[in-house]
Amino acid sequence: MKIAIIPNLTRKDAYAVTCDICRKLDMMGVGYMFSNDEYENFKDTAASFRSEEEMISECDTVIAVGGDGSIIYAAKKAVAFSKPVLGINAGRLAFMAGLERHELDLLENLKSGNYLTDSRMLLKADIVKDGKTVDSGFCINDAGISRAGDMRVLGLNVYDGKSFLGHYLGDGIIAATPTGSTAYSLSAGGPVVDPRIDSILLTPVCSHSFFARPLVLKSDVRLTVKKDTTGAMYLSRDGETPIAVPDGGEVRIEKAARSALFIRIKTDSFMDILRKKLEYGENFTQGGERA
Repeated sequence: MKIAIIPNLTRKDAYAVTCDICRKLDMMGVGYMFSNDEYENFKDTAASFRSEEEMISECDTVIAVGGDGSIIYAAKKAVAFSKPVLGINAGRLAFMAGLERHELDLLENLKSGNYLTDSRMLLKADIVKDGKTVDSGFCINDAGISRAGDMRVLGLNVYDGKSFLGHYLGDGIIAATPTGSTAYSLSAGGPVVDPRIDSILLTPVCSHSFFARPLVLKSDVRLTVKKDTTGAMYLSRDGETPIAVPDGGEVRIEKAARSALFIRIKTDSFMDILRKKLEYGENFTQGGERA
C-alpha cells in the first residue's frame, strides 16, 4: 500500500500532525510519499518524494492534512486519477475531515481495508462568452458569483436552460453542492443538505429583496447566470482567487461528469458529525467536550 500525503503547513498544527501520521504509518509498515516541494520539511522521515502528479498517480490513497480548504485542494488533485482522499483535521471545524488529530490510531483501518468510500458530486463552473468557453473548472463545495469590491449591488438573472429561474439583486449568489452546504452557503443562510442527496443549492448573498430565498434544485439543472447591471461580476470556485467575467459573458454551472471520493473510517453519520462540530466546536476536534 502506498499513501500520498498532502499537508497544508500554513496551518499551525499541521506539521506536528503530519509527523505523527508518518510515525504511525512507519509502525504499520505502510509506504508514503510527499511532493518534491516538501523535501526539506520531511527529509528525515522514511518518505519518498515525487512530483505531485507522479505521487498521486502512484498512490492507493491520498491523505490531506489541514482544514476543509486543504482537503478540497487535495481532492481536486485526486479526482483526475480517481484516487480516494482521507482528510485529517489540523484546522478548526473541518466538516470534510475523516479523522481528527487525536484519532490517528484508526489509520490501521486503511491497511486492513476496514473503511467505506463516499462519492461526492462536483459542479462544473464555466465562463462563456460568444458561445466559447474562456475558463473552466470544478467545484467540490461551491461556485460563488459576486460583485466587485465597491458598494454597488449586483443584479443577476438566473436561467435553467432557457427557462427563467429568478432575478437576484445583492452581493451575489452561491451555487453549492450538498458537500458545500456546510460552507459559504450555510454562512449566507442556506440549508444543510445531506451529501448523499444529489442536488444543487442556490443561495443569495445579502439579497436586496424580501422574496429571495435559497433554493434546492435537482442535480440535472443547467444554470446560466447573466449580469443585468453595470459593474464587474466575478466567479470564484471553492473560495479560490476570483476570476472576472468579461462584459457580455455568462457563467454556466452544472453537475460534473466526475465525482470526488472520500474515505470514511468512522461510523458517525453526516448528522452526527454536523451536530458535534457545531455544538462542541474546536473542543470536539481536539477530543474533548464542551466545558
